[in-house]
Amino acid sequence: MKYVRLGNSGTIVSQVAIGTWHLPGSGKFHLDGVEMVDEAEFYKIVRKAYDAGVNFFDTANIYHGRVEKNEDHIDHIGNSERILGRSLRGYDRESIVVATKVRGPVSTFPNGEGLSRKHIMWQIRESLSRLDMDYVDLYQIHWSDPNTPHTETMRTLSHLVDLDLVRYTGESNHSAGDIEDFMNISEKYGLHPFVSMQEPYNIIQRGIEKDKLDVAKKHGLGLLAYIPLAQGVLAGKYLEAPESGSRSSYYPELITFSRRNEKIIRDLMDLAKEKGITGSQLAIAWIIKRSEMEKIPMIPLLGVTREKYLDENLAALDVRLSDDDMKRIDQLTSGLKA
Repeated sequence: MKYVRLGNSGTIVSQVAIGTWHLPGSGKFHLDGVEMVDEAEFYKIVRKAYDAGVNFFDTANIYHGRVEKNEDHIDHIGNSERILGRSLRGYDRESIVVATKVRGPVSTFPNGEGLSRKHIMWQIRESLSRLDMDYVDLYQIHWSDPNTPHTETMRTLSHLVDLDLVRYTGESNHSAGDIEDFMNISEKYGLHPFVSMQEPYNIIQRGIEKDKLDVAKKHGLGLLAYIPLAQGVLAGKYLEAPESGSRSSYYPELITFSRRNEKIIRDLMDLAKEKGITGSQLAIAWIIKRSEMEKIPMIPLLGVTREKYLDENLAALDVRLSDDDMKRIDQLTSGLKA
């Protein structure tokens, strides 16, 4: 396993992290239709990842554990945190790095969501309780809250670091301008700055290259790249009939997108085949190569639902893409249709 710094901090994390947005499905369902997680399978994934050197795990306070049509099931919020916490029992806490997030709706009453001091102070303790931990290593604001001043949010996050409830803070899904503002506030008031950004980034979703990567370089932020396989599109999962329980069951647009860009995706699959690797491995190796090119730590978040997929994804760390490979990928994806 290779390791990188967590942005501008001194903490070292594995080159890839395990994400918990979409965990293994059990095929069994709650009465409200939400699928139950196969916890035994996830425990195996965590064990195999840890044994391979993965020390970084990411979750969020609102994750249910399974992607489904209606993500507003309040009764299931925090399930991923609970499952991750149970899966990590027995491991040396100081040998792992755990990240979670705050912002989303956890209740229907006022202050049941957002980035206010009241909500954050409530939710950090809820997250720690679900994880069964004394602190989290990285606490991220999940997306923007237009109703809360940035100064209030930043002061609260910095206070959590001072309380030893949080080691570092980061952002997710904010605009480049907002990230700049948060960083300027931290400098102006002597607050603990963000060390990372978590954004969607993969071969076919490169929007952050327009402005956010420049912000990351300026402030020394690491990138946690979520949906590195574009939710399975770059693995070629939706070119044929997808397997039962795949994300396309809830997001049919994944199939539509794949069909609309079938030639491009098949060309990427062909390139992977030429190199003796899979589409998934090509996608992960591409992010790591981009990290080298941009000189920014980029950490793909792997949403693994089966042990065999973890083996495949970790093997991508041994893949080396050349500059010519990267140029070819740019050419192949130049005609991408949204």
